Amino acid sequence: MSEPIRVVLVDDHTLFRMGLAELLEQRGSIKVVGVTGNADEARRLLREEKPDVLIMDLHMPPLDGLTLFRQLRQEGCTIPTLMLTVSNAEEDLSNVLRAGARGYLLKDMEPDDVVDAILRASRGETVVAPAMTMKLVNLLQDGQPTSSSASMLDSLTQREREILDHLAQGESNKVIARALDISHDTVKLHVRHVLSKLNLTSRVEAAIFAVEHKLSNQSGQLTSPKGEG
Repeated sequence: MSEPIRVVLVDDHTLFRMGLAELLEQRGSIKVVGVTGNADEARRLLREEKPDVLIMDLHMPPLDGLTLFRQLRQEGCTIPTLMLTVSNAEEDLSNVLRAGARGYLLKDMEPDDVVDAILRASRGETVVAPAMTMKLVNLLQDGQPTSSSASMLDSLTQREREILDHLAQGESNKVIARALDISHDTVKLHVRHVLSKLNLTSRVEAAIFAVEHKLSNQSGQLTSPKGEG
């Protein structure tokens, strides 16, 4: 059995951070090694505990999470950091990712999705809350589809294209399962197939790929650059 992912939580709301710590501790794959709402205490925990992942609130008076994160980076901290916040503002998302954070999570996410995000961040992936996916696409889309990427798109089955369509809308696996009337595990399997066939590593990349290939909001259909497939 692999070692659990060691996590430090930094949030100024005591009830929230303690509740989240308890929730995460119930998962055998994660171990919370420190919780605090104080910047100096956070530094001590990072120095002494050397966690695998840092989870931090974005807006924490008097020193907000983004400022603290930037300071930690300047001090040489390279621990993958996830911002966990109530803010769904595109500007906050942009600032956090440009600062070098590993992900942007919302506090109303499903617990299973938060756990999944922590595990993925520990593996080096960038993770964004499903509800923020389209805002990330708006920030990042500037590429043009290539013939090779169009060929990869053509390799998808009809069901996999439907899955990609839903990923482009920033929907979670549970929402996709309900929309397509299939099981949660089946959705997870299809998502893995989509990422593999498109040579992508995350749902965020899949959403950007879909937009680059002219996802039609009206029809919900994906097309290659020449309208093929």
